[in-house]
Amino acid sequence: MSVEDDSDRYRAPALDKGLDILELLARIDGGLTQAEIAKALGKSPNEFYRMLDRLVRRGYVQRQDGDRFYLTLKLFGLAHYHAPVRRLVSFATPLMREFSNRAEQACHLAIFDRGSVVVIAQQDSPTYWGISIRVGAQINLFNTGSGHVLLAFRDEKQRKMMINEQQRQQDDDVAMPADLDKRLQLIKEQGFETMDSLQTNGVRNISAPVLALDGYALAALTCPYIQPVNPNAPSYEQVIQYVRDAAKDVSDTVAGTLDNAEI
Repeated sequence: MSVEDDSDRYRAPALDKGLDILELLARIDGGLTQAEIAKALGKSPNEFYRMLDRLVRRGYVQRQDGDRFYLTLKLFGLAHYHAPVRRLVSFATPLMREFSNRAEQACHLAIFDRGSVVVIAQQDSPTYWGISIRVGAQINLFNTGSGHVLLAFRDEKQRKMMINEQQRQQDDDVAMPADLDKRLQLIKEQGFETMDSLQTNGVRNISAPVLALDGYALAALTCPYIQPVNPNAPSYEQVIQYVRDAAKDVSDTVAGTLDNAEI
């Protein structure tokens, strides 16, 4: 039996259709209708109805503007679980430890993953007191410093996809703020975000982006700042600069090793 015959023997037509749709949508800006998908793939629209429905229900494709289908970031999110994320954590960990010792505050590193912000690394404060978020915790794009930074340092198309995934996945009734676009523009201009925590009283979140070579955010480094009683501890303004410095150091470390095509 030839290699070609053996390949045909083990074909999975339904899987092939699904992969054909995903690969097609990945190359298209603006989405496609069901008829356009069928035409591009040389098939009848009826052949793809059930497959499109399943892809939408599983979160790989979303339907907008009535009858147009777009690729979501779910495949992008799945990629976060392989080697590039582990490498990002390994590069960031010593720099996060250095930040915490310098600032006397805790910090964590977060990425966007399938509709929410996920903490992938965390460093405790070296002092007696501090607040930390466990690794694996999922938080919201709309009401966290990490979420704001991840949105601010993405282009309009990617931002829209992230927001659509957040709105589809969320179950905590957190609405998108009416002034979000204005806030994201300010964050982009100043290079970081500071905001009172909407989850814990007395905490001021300071977040800065870990950037790829193209200027897009791979991750967000956040310090849940707590005002220390010790007058000799670094000031709030100093900690802001330390967060920015640490995020830049992580960015510089991963440049050339990771890029936003890998993570």
